Amino acid sequence: MDIVNWGIIGCGDVTEVKSGPAFNKVQHSKLVAVMRRSGPKAKDYAQRHGVPKWYDDANLLINDPVVNAIYIATPPSSHEEYTLSSLKAGKPVYVEKPMTMNAASARRMVNAASELNQKLVVAHYRRAQPFYTRIKELIEANTIGKILLARIECYKKPVTDKEMTDPGRAWRIDPSMAGGGLFHDLSPHQLDMMLYLFGEIERATGIATTQGNSYKADDIVAGNILFRNKVLFEGVWCFNVPPEIEKESCEIIGTEGKISFSFFEHKPILVTRNGKTETIVIDPLQHVQQPMIEKIVDYFRGKQSNPCSGETGLKVMELIDSFTIS
Repeated sequence: MDIVNWGIIGCGDVTEVKSGPAFNKVQHSKLVAVMRRSGPKAKDYAQRHGVPKWYDDANLLINDPVVNAIYIATPPSSHEEYTLSSLKAGKPVYVEKPMTMNAASARRMVNAASELNQKLVVAHYRRAQPFYTRIKELIEANTIGKILLARIECYKKPVTDKEMTDPGRAWRIDPSMAGGGLFHDLSPHQLDMMLYLFGEIERATGIATTQGNSYKADDIVAGNILFRNKVLFEGVWCFNVPPEIEKESCEIIGTEGKISFSFFEHKPILVTRNGKTETIVIDPLQHVQQPMIEKIVDYFRGKQSNPCSGETGLKVMELIDSFTIS
């Protein structure tokens, strides 16, 4: 294809700024149709963003002859269904994270893409952002020596009663829609970055449970990974702490120092070595998915390799399962 004509299934909050506008800002790319189950909301989105077509039926968008690529931005419970329908219609797919509900579902999506000879990309978009490519450059340049350990701590206050009744947020703690809870929502970004930085996994294990009893999903998770290069990873995600001890950080520790950064707050990269700390500031992006969308458009046009394959997304889902399923 010369021009990638995108259709979005699920034009909700995530597409308002993070992704949606970028489809019209990337060369050889146009957003031509959107879909939401609520017709009035789909129409409103289309009018506000200058999108020519809107639908309240995903199958109509998938089979629109003008649409030649699909971006799926619905809750994870429908990712597999819409991905399979799009692939069968002969259209490449860009699917949001988490890729789907679990590893078994992800594997079916990967197999379908292979069998149908279609392209499938997962929205682990941090791989394309300058902030994370800079961290990868620091590691590959041995800035802090040989990498020994990576540690993630993610402590958040409990979900409020108001948030649990807000349909736009409540699905994230409903295992029937999200596959799990807030761990399933946040950790795919973090775990995929560990794969991006450290490569193949030798083994992984974890434990998860519910402590707050406010909802059905796990609200505390701990996980360990041993990478084949012998880098050890440990992570803890707790969603029941008091506000004053909320924390979200990643530390990468090497034989000569450490790299510290945040995934979800815009803070500088800190590089500590020889008793001194260097601060690296990377400007924030207006549309956080735009660098990835640029790569996907080139991939769909046959100009480069897949920037985040279904197989990679499957590895993330396998990690999530290994931490949460006993």
